[in-house]
Amino acid sequence: MSGGFTHFTDTVAAEIGFDRAVANRLVVKDGRLTGEVEWPIVDAQTKRETLLAEAAALGIPVSATVAIGDGANDIPMIEAAGLGIAYHAKPKTEAAADARVRYGDLNVVRYALGLA
Repeated sequence: MSGGFTHFTDTVAAEIGFDRAVANRLVVKDGRLTGEVEWPIVDAQTKRETLLAEAAALGIPVSATVAIGDGANDIPMIEAAGLGIAYHAKPKTEAAADARVRYGDLNVVRYALGLA
């Protein structure tokens, strides 16, 4: 999930093998960006609710989920997850997380989780 835009997140998600990306959609009219964003906006509450809904839909206990974020809008999701990770995060986000990554890229998280 990202407070960013699908134009970028869909590309990254496909590249790293994610099944789905949740992000904001820019409004395009007559082939041009309007400067507006489609509803619903991916905000802090949306991130938390999506984490909980996906866990329920997949039959996964919330305690077995991982959430990674860097900003204040990630805190509710990080707090709800079984493992909340602050990634190059702001101090308040780090304080809310169970773990933090201050150096390196997301491969650090993959390694820590035992993923190839």
